[in-house]
Formats: sequence, C-alpha cells, structure tokens
Amino acid sequence: MEQRSLSPRNWADLAIVALFWGGSFLAIRLALDSMGPHWVVALRCLGAFVLLLAVIRWRGLRLPTDGRSWAGFMALGLFNNAIPFTLITWAELTVPSGLASIINASTAIFGVVIAAMVLADERLTPRRLVGVLVGFAGVVIVIGPSLLGQIDLTSLAQLALVGAAISYAVSGPIGRRVGRGMAPVVVATGMLGCSALIGTVVAAATEGVPTMPTMTGALAILYLAAPSTALAYLIYYRLLATAGAGNTSLVTLLVAPIAVTLGALVLDEVLPLRAFAGFAAIGLGLLILDGRVLSHFRPRSLP
Repeated sequence: MEQRSLSPRNWADLAIVALFWGGSFLAIRLALDSMGPHWVVALRCLGAFVLLLAVIRWRGLRLPTDGRSWAGFMALGLFNNAIPFTLITWAELTVPSGLASIINASTAIFGVVIAAMVLADERLTPRRLVGVLVGFAGVVIVIGPSLLGQIDLTSLAQLALVGAAISYAVSGPIGRRVGRGMAPVVVATGMLGCSALIGTVVAAATEGVPTMPTMTGALAILYLAAPSTALAYLIYYRLLATAGAGNTSLVTLLVAPIAVTLGALVLDEVLPLRAFAGFAAIGLGLLILDGRVLSHFRPRSLP
C-alpha cells in the first residue's frame, strides 16, 4: 500500500492542534490550584462533550446506537482521554510543565512505531525514523539539560507521563478504525461522552464533591474543555482520516516548544538561546518526515 504523506492542509491542522495542546500544560497547572486532578479531568471531558453534543445537534447529526460503535468510543475514551489526561494532570502536581511536555513528546516515537506494527499503510521507513529522532532531539534541546537531569525513571510521576505517551500512541490506530464512515465530530463526541462518564465516576469516588474554582481556575478549565479538547479533537480526527495515525502523533513534537514559549510569556520564565536551536531541529525533523524538501536534492536523470 502507498505510504501516507502530509499535505499542506495536514501541516496547518497539526500546527493548530499543537497550539491548543501546547497551552494545555499551563492551563492544567492553573486549574490544579483550584481542585484535584480527577475533577480537572472530569470537567474537561464533560465540558467538551456538552459543546460537541450541541455541535452535532446543530449540524443535524446523530450519535450511533449500535454496541460496536460505543465499544469503540469507550476504548478511545480510555486510551485517548481518561488514562492520559489523568496521568498527565496528576503528574503535574510534582513534575514541572516543561519536563512533562518533553516526556509527552515521546508520543511521536511511540506513535510511529505502534502505527507501523498494526497498520499496513504506515510502515516505518528509515527516513521517517530519522525524522522522528531529529525532531525529538529538538525538543530535548528546547527543554535543556537542567530539566533533563531531573528525569528519574524511579519517579512514579515521570513514569506516569511515559504511560500517558504510550496510551496516546495506542489510541491512534484505534481512532482510525473506530472513525471509519463517521464524521469526526461524531467520533469525538462519542469518545468524550465515555471519558466524561469514566472521569466523573472516578473523581466522585476519589475526591468527593468538587470545590468551587477561582476565576483563574474556571478559565483554565474552560480552555481545557473548549479549544484544547472539543475543537482540537475535531481537527485531530480529521487528521487521523487523511494523514494517518503515525503522522498525526507527530503533533507532540510541536507541543513542547509551544508550552515552553507560553511559560515564558505568561509566567515570565526565561527562554534560553538553546530554545531557538531546538525549534530549528524540530523543524528539520518535520521536513525530513514530510520528504518533499529532500526530494529537491535527489539526483535527477538526464533528459
């Protein structure tokens, strides 16, 4: 089967999703000042579900009623929302957002490898592997050795972030299969309905009644629910259908530098010069993955 590639529209969608998800690390940190991690996850999923439910009603669409579709939604709700959202949110209680973002960037590596294992049209070519590794190296440069020195595989929180990355990677191929023949908004709504149910049950059982958030906390949760989840997943599932699971997982390479930049702008964190070298390396990795730029340097046959 022909190898999937990224179109200019795909790259634009990747950039938009990365912008929304890049801001989520800051929003999670702000929301955690108002309530426990499980309620942050539950309200994020519940708010996004309500928004998307209104969208499909407005568009005259309906959620499927067959058990097979809802089994797929439940699988997506677990691997693409409930598990990774919970692990990341809980980890940010103790792990700096920059460190969380770099570990989350490993989703791109796990995503390409897992997609190559289960999907015939997403084989792991040498060029794609080199592109992922170069891009990941760029993320490492952006974060810097000082934060990397804090990585300790004995730390439960850091292992939780690795688990979240693997969970995201697993959800990619599931999303392609579940989403066949369905509008992206229907898939995202069904998935978030299941994750909202899971999240609410877990939050009520572990944290009881949620506390009233501050204005900052409420705005952070609103951001997590609306652009970072509802809108982002509409674009995400369109990407899965057109670009493939492995290519879509590459969005995590863009999330980390955006998260670092927002930290510098909002929290007055200093952005070191190495960050610009990291941005360049990430861009090079993405160009290698795309392949079109490199094709201009290949020898051409004589006329």
